[in-house]
Amino acid sequence: MFGVVTNVFKYAFLQRAFLAGVFISICVALLGVNLVFKRCAMIGDGLSHIGFSTFAVSSALNWAPFLLSIPVVVGFAILLLMLNENSRVKSDSAIAILSNSSLSIGILVVSITTGMNVDVLNYMFGSILTLNNVDLLFSVVFSVIVIFMFIFLHNKIFAITFDEDFAVATGIKVRLYNVCVAVLTAVVVVVGIKMVGSLLISSLIIFPVLSASRLFRKYKTVVIFSALNSVFCFVVGFFCSLVYSIPTGATVVILNLTIFLIYSLVARLKNISYSGS
Repeated sequence: MFGVVTNVFKYAFLQRAFLAGVFISICVALLGVNLVFKRCAMIGDGLSHIGFSTFAVSSALNWAPFLLSIPVVVGFAILLLMLNENSRVKSDSAIAILSNSSLSIGILVVSITTGMNVDVLNYMFGSILTLNNVDLLFSVVFSVIVIFMFIFLHNKIFAITFDEDFAVATGIKVRLYNVCVAVLTAVVVVVGIKMVGSLLISSLIIFPVLSASRLFRKYKTVVIFSALNSVFCFVVGFFCSLVYSIPTGATVVILNLTIFLIYSLVARLKNISYSGS
């Protein structure tokens, strides 16, 4: 294990993978707090399917992946937000319609053109060691933006998360903040797909928040422990995947599931002790 840790700081591609993974883990956990408590957690799953479709089309056309993926996924994120606010179609139905349609388009394009090549499989299941300097730059920049929002705009984020009517009454520009969260989520999902794959990225949005909320009730504490849970699971999963030659994305998600089960058990034991006393 010590030799693996040494290698991470020896090779540039491992350094990129490690740093990008840490920053992406922070982003998805913080944004997940807003999405989970607003009951919009599955938007990450929908955006990941759309992201896979755009990556597949980019691969077929030999385009740079981000040039197509980011604007398309951002556009769909804003569209899902508008449907959630104004449409008669419920948000979960809208997500299912858009995500499944886009996923089908992606699979169809792949089957007609390049077939299931290595790039497409990486987008589906993740390949963290293929992250490049652009991926690292995106993860750092958007992590700084997300952290800034949750530190300096804490009260406003809290208000739009739990009571939008109150937020509107107090003069907060709810639509603007919701659009910002949607855009940031879309970009982080696109970058995160290369880390854990389109099939698993939504798990990183949901699990850290659910785990933290099992033990803690204060919003600020949940935010902090969501980020800590996410980073811890990534770091342990990253090194385990290197040592045992197992998929990084699946390992990280399994660790998140384990943490959730442990937190749930501890919460249950606490409730039993309280009721017994």
